[in-house]
Amino acid sequence: MNEPVDQNSPNWTNTTKLVVALVFIAVLAGVVIQFKTILGPLMISFMLAYILNPIACFLKEKIRISWNISVGIIYLLLLILLLGSLTLGGLAIFGQLTSLIKFIQSEIVNVPKFLADLSTQKYLIGPFTIDFSQLDLVQIGNQILSMVQPIISSFGTLVGSFAAGTASTIGWIFFAILISYFILSETKGVSGEILKLSIPGYEVDIKNMGIELNRVWNAFFRGQLIIIFLTIILYTILLGSLQVSFYLGLALVAGLARFVPYVGPVVAWTTYGLVALFQDTTLFGLQNFPYALIVVGVAWVTDVILDNLVVPRLMGNTLKVHPAAVMIAAIVFGTFFGIIGVILAAPVLATSKLFGQYVFHKMFDAYPWEELENRVPREPNPPALMKGIIRGAKIIQNAILKPFQEKLINIFHNSKMK
Repeated sequence: MNEPVDQNSPNWTNTTKLVVALVFIAVLAGVVIQFKTILGPLMISFMLAYILNPIACFLKEKIRISWNISVGIIYLLLLILLLGSLTLGGLAIFGQLTSLIKFIQSEIVNVPKFLADLSTQKYLIGPFTIDFSQLDLVQIGNQILSMVQPIISSFGTLVGSFAAGTASTIGWIFFAILISYFILSETKGVSGEILKLSIPGYEVDIKNMGIELNRVWNAFFRGQLIIIFLTIILYTILLGSLQVSFYLGLALVAGLARFVPYVGPVVAWTTYGLVALFQDTTLFGLQNFPYALIVVGVAWVTDVILDNLVVPRLMGNTLKVHPAAVMIAAIVFGTFFGIIGVILAAPVLATSKLFGQYVFHKMFDAYPWEELENRVPREPNPPALMKGIIRGAKIIQNAILKPFQEKLINIFHNSKMK
């Protein structure tokens, strides 16, 4: 007769738990360092799966097709859109951006000579006279250049390597899309399945943490990305209207500058000014210096309007991270993960802060979710971007898909009758 098998698993001692935790952290750190080049595409994969999940759910419910077919349709359209954008000018934009960086690097050496000439001139604006001879413009210019030039050079190196490795970059983009397809197809329409974690006894903590993470990342997708696209569109129109050279590349610089508080706008304004200062032709035949002042002034007013009117409406105070901390995080993450690190610096920092606050409360035996339970509404609102996409999908369904579906049903019915 067989003896009964003891089904109880022995608990780990505190020493064993500590050793396992330290080994896990060391292995995780080693994996991050060794495979840091793949972390950026993986982040993009999870972001895509997160963004496209509600669209796939909409297609599944409204058109009444299977989950895998709805996911397949979305990714087929995404691939068509990506290939179309690359064919119609995506690569040309980065080519112009590379030319912009080369232009600035070649002309920036002329700034001290220009400032020396400027210090001997006087400008009459109505009854006012502007005399630069009282200022040591050469010294001021050298100090500004010593601060800005390394940043511009680093950005030029980044853009140059991106453009030079276009094939590799496109390969990583398709890799990210493929991984996100597998992630989304396996969720079967349940958003919680994108990144599922279950720990006995911590179900409430995991649920509340998910609510807070949704709030942070929804704010990022709803606010930050919309602001970036809006900035690029606005600057394309403004700089193009002012006849600034490389206006498409400068508009992209303006969009990227929104990710780095304080430093980003200063570098962007300096870039606009340098291009306007040394380009061959100007608007209405103005002299280069007044023309550069007009360009920088328009950019400054545009950023003030965006920061004081648009950003508070779209972002609010959801991320709750200081701009200086975001700036430092963008520099650090950009060093490790490139442009993806700069883009995701704010939400990753907010996520890290959230986990840090949770650990701090647990270390001192405090309840970590008091702020969440007192907040109204408790659940995060769906991203406005997703609402717009779903609204557009409804229009497409009523205008195109529904008649097409009815036509297919009629064809199938007629074939059966024959």
